[in-house]
This record gives sequence, C-alpha cells and structure tokens, in this order.
Amino acid sequence: MSIPTSWRYTDSHEYMQRVRAGMPPVIICCACNGGLQGKEYNPAIPETPEEIAHSVHEAYEAGASMVHVHARDPERLPGPARRVPDWREVNAQIRERCPDIIINNTTGGGPGMTDEERLASLDAMPEMASLNLLPDMSRFRLKERAAPLRDPRPPFEYDDCWPVSYKLVTWFATEMKRRRIKPELETYHPGGAWVIRDLIDQSLVEKPYWIQTVMGYQTSSYPTVQHVLDMLRDFPEDAVWLCSGIGPFQLPMTTLALILGGHVRVGLEDNVYYRRGELARNNAQLVERTVRLARELGRDVATPQQARQMLGLAPVVRV
Repeated sequence: MSIPTSWRYTDSHEYMQRVRAGMPPVIICCACNGGLQGKEYNPAIPETPEEIAHSVHEAYEAGASMVHVHARDPERLPGPARRVPDWREVNAQIRERCPDIIINNTTGGGPGMTDEERLASLDAMPEMASLNLLPDMSRFRLKERAAPLRDPRPPFEYDDCWPVSYKLVTWFATEMKRRRIKPELETYHPGGAWVIRDLIDQSLVEKPYWIQTVMGYQTSSYPTVQHVLDMLRDFPEDAVWLCSGIGPFQLPMTTLALILGGHVRVGLEDNVYYRRGELARNNAQLVERTVRLARELGRDVATPQQARQMLGLAPVVRV
C-alpha cells in the first residue's frame, strides 16, 4: 500500500492512522550557507562555489535529498550573488558532485538587493526556488569580519524591511512558472495562508504545494508547538510541509516535524551550532543527526528520487 505524502497534519484521526500505517519518508533539505553570515560566525560556512559544492556533497552523502542555496558575490564574499553567471557556476558545481539532488535556489537573497537581482537565481534553472510570501523585517548586529578572511568588514547594525507585496509575490511566482520551477512557499506566520490561497486562485502554483514554515525568525511566529499547529490548520488541501527552526530552535522544530509527518530543513544558514557552545563541524553533521532522529522515530529518509516523486518533480535532473 502506498503511503500518502500529504494529509491534514492537525487532524487527530488522520494523524493516528498515519502513525499506525507509517509516515512517508522524510525529505531533508540542507540550507547550506545563507545570505548574511559567513565564516566570521562559523569557519564551516561555505562561501565560494567550490566550498558550497563540497559542503553540499557531504550533506548529500549524509542523507539530504534537497539543498537550499545562497550563491555569494565572488567580488565580495559576505554579500549575495547578483549575477546569473555566478549562480550558474554554483549550481553546476553542485550538480557535478550530487547528480540527483534537488537544487532549490533562494530568491530572498540578502540586504540591499533589487528585486531584479533576487530573480537572477532563476536563470540558473534550479528545480525549485524559495518564494517569500510576507514582508521580511529584521533588526540585528552583524559581527566583525576580520582579516585574514577575505573581504573583511567592521561590525554593523542592520534594521530594515524587504516590503514583499501581493504584486511582487505574483511576479516572482509567474517567473518561476514560466521556467517550470516549483516554488517553495515560505511563510513566517499565519498571514501567509492568505497569499497561498491567492496564488492557488491565480493558478500560479501546482499540487502538491510545498510549504515551508519558518519558526523563530524575527517577526515570524514563535517556535512553539501551538504556533506550528495553528499555522498547519490553515494549509490548503494537498500541501506538503517543510519546517525550519532558527538558531537553538532548529532541533526542537525538526523533531516536532518528524513526529507530525512533515519534512525538515537543517543547516548552517539557520543554525551555526551543534549544541550549546559547540559550533557545528559542517552541514553534514546536522543532517546526520536528523537522519538518526528520523530512524528512531520510525521514519525512513527520502532518497532524491523519492523526494522528486513526492513533490511532483521530474525523475531526472534539469540540465
């Protein structure tokens, strides 16, 4: 009997049925580096195309079937890539080492980018791309990036908002659909459900809807069990859920998603520590722990081919 890949995660009877019959294999997405912090936070954070491809390969060998990528500006490594050739170089190196991994490029980018620059990642032709559904407001202090690291800079305060609108989300989703790229619908709080419904009404997204809840990010929902359940209740039919937790909340949110039958995102973009006071050695270490947790909780780990089938992606990679 085939195992359904989506159901109403908060329905008690469906949940008990899934526990008895078996949950689907868990898709592990490795968020390998992010667009803000670099080696000044953890020397293991990959920055160059070669480093990114090497780190992703380690995570792939450990059990990741998807990678979420932030290419960096080769002329200023702390900054995000803004040009298509830089994105193509990163994707090509990942594909060479990880032939069937699902490549998921960011369109969130980083501070100071134009919206056109954020779309440059799509012309590298990933199979998936993140689609931020809500305004992104943050305030934090970035630590000094000191020599001998490349492109050193002093510490600075960041306090800004990327004003995501319905018009922008529609534009980005339209560009993804035109290129046959599946959106990862990234929502920070329950308000994202309104935008998901709007995209469905416009026929800009296709089933199954791949929805990520970002828990514990500034101005996102708090990373608690109740807040996760509240968000899940508003999901449309045929949703497949990915959960990410920021910083110290990565492990508890990962464990909760595994228990509920969801899928998980781990990696150095969201969390640079393995445990309190101990930096993670690499992305693979965080993936390996997730694999152990999944197996202890009775979940198989999805291969890239299984993940493609669950998400309605082509069984072969895009070239």
